[in-house]
Amino acid sequence: MSNTSYNPDVLSCLANLSNDEVFTPPSLANDILNMLPTSIWQDKNAKFLDPATKSGVFLREITKRLMIGLEKEIPDEQERRNHILKNQVFGIAITELTSLLSKRSLYCSKKANGKYSVCESFDTEDGNIIFGKTDHTWKNGNCVYCGASKVVYERDDSLETHAYKFIHEKEVMKMKFDVIIGNPPYQLSDGGAQASAMPLYHKFVMQAQKLNPRFLTMIIPSRWFAGGKGLDEFREQMLKDKSIRVIHDFLDASECFPGVDIKGGVCYFLWDRDNKGDCRVFTHEGNEVISEMERPLLEKGTDTFIRYNEAISILHKVLQKKETSFSSIVMPRKPFGFPSNFMDYKSKDFTDAIKLYANQKIGYLKKEQVRVNPDWADSYKVYIPEAIGIGNMKKDILKPILGKPNTCCTETYILVGPNSTEQSAKNIISYINTKFFHFLLGLKKVTQHTTSKVYSFIPMQDFSKPWTDEELYEKYNLDQDEISFIEEMVRPLDDEKAK
Repeated sequence: MSNTSYNPDVLSCLANLSNDEVFTPPSLANDILNMLPTSIWQDKNAKFLDPATKSGVFLREITKRLMIGLEKEIPDEQERRNHILKNQVFGIAITELTSLLSKRSLYCSKKANGKYSVCESFDTEDGNIIFGKTDHTWKNGNCVYCGASKVVYERDDSLETHAYKFIHEKEVMKMKFDVIIGNPPYQLSDGGAQASAMPLYHKFVMQAQKLNPRFLTMIIPSRWFAGGKGLDEFREQMLKDKSIRVIHDFLDASECFPGVDIKGGVCYFLWDRDNKGDCRVFTHEGNEVISEMERPLLEKGTDTFIRYNEAISILHKVLQKKETSFSSIVMPRKPFGFPSNFMDYKSKDFTDAIKLYANQKIGYLKKEQVRVNPDWADSYKVYIPEAIGIGNMKKDILKPILGKPNTCCTETYILVGPNSTEQSAKNIISYINTKFFHFLLGLKKVTQHTTSKVYSFIPMQDFSKPWTDEELYEKYNLDQDEISFIEEMVRPLDDEKAK
C-alpha cells in the first residue's frame, strides 16, 4: 500500500442531488474565475454575488484569491479574512440544504457567528449567505415569475418549493455588485407528459443583467444557442449583446460535470459591461480546446449562434446562394393529428388498413381515422424521427424512412415532402443521407429534437435526381479544409436503405 496521503477537496466529491442542484467542481469554478481581470483580486471594495449558491465553491474560491490579492493592503491575516467575508462575498442559497453546505464551505461552520467560524465579524448565524422560504405567485395555474406549475409546486411547508429568491423577489439585496457569478438551476418540471421540463437558467441570467454588475459569468446549458422551450427572446437578447466577450462551449457536458448528461452540452460566458465588442469563442472537446476564434455572436443571415468556428465560412457559401430552405417541405408537428402516445390502432394488418409509424412500433388504422391531411397518407413522403441522439453531429444520425402510399405517422416522426413521387421521395432520402445535410442540420440541432426550425440552414435541391456529397461540395465551392471539417465532424453514415 502506498504511503502517499490523499486529501481530496470535499467539494469535488459531491454527488448531484437533482437537475437543479448540479454541483460545480472546484477546478471548473476556477476556470470560470480565470476569465475575470486579475486586478479585481486586489480590489478591497469589489463585491461578489453567487445568486444560486449550492456548495459555496465560487464564494470559497473567490475568497482564496482575495486573501492573496489583498495581502499587502491588509497584512493581518485574520483582519483580511474578516474584511473579505463580511464586506465582499455574498450568496443566495437555492435550498435550505445548500445554505448549510455553503456556510460550511465559506465559514467552516454552519453558523457564521459560531465558535468555529473563521470570520469574527458576523452578528447573525447566516452571515452573507441568504436563504428564506419564498413562495410562488400563482396566476392561471402557473407562477408569474418562473412559470412553475401550481399543480406540481404548490407544496406542504415541509417540502422545498423551488421558488428561488433571486428570480422571485424584485429586490433581494440593496447593494451594487461588481461580479455576479454562478451555476443556476437549469430547469423545472412543467407538469407535462414524459417528464416535460421548462428551462429556468435564462431567468437568472436576465435578472443578473438587470442588476448591471461590471462582470457577469454563469455556466448554463448550450441549448440556448439554437433551441430550447421558451428561449427565443433570451437567445435574441444574448446574441445581440456586445458585452458578451468570451464563451467557452463544451460539446460534452460531462467534461464539466462528471457523470452528468446534459443534452447539447454546456457553456460558460463572460459578460463585460464596460468593454463591448466581438466574442472570443472557445470550443472544447476531449478535455482540450479544439478551436478558438473572435467573431460576432450573430452572423448575418442567421438567428442562432453557430457554435463551430470553422462552420462560419461554409455557412456563408451556402447562404449566399439565397436558395429556398429545406424546412419549407418539413411539415409541422402531428402531421396527421396523432400525438406520440396515440394507441388506438391494431397490431396486425387488415383489409384496407392504413399503416401507422408510431413510437418504435408499427400499427394499422382504418382510413376514416385519418382525419388530418388524409391526402398525405395517400402519397409518397419521407419520415424522420423527431427525437434523435443528443444534439451532437458527431454522434447523431438521421435514419429516414420512405413513406409509401397508405401510410401515416404519429408526432414521433417529422413528415417531409408530402405529395412527392416515389422517385423524388427517394432522392430526398439520398440528400438526407449526405454528410453535407447532417452538418448543416447539426448547426441548429443542439438537443435531441428536430423540429422544422432546425432544418432552416439546409438549402433545397432539385429532387428530380439523387445527390452525393461530392456534388454538393462542388456546387457550394467548398475548399479542401471546409470539406475535411465536414467529414471530420459528421459521424460516418451507415448505408441506410429506405424501408
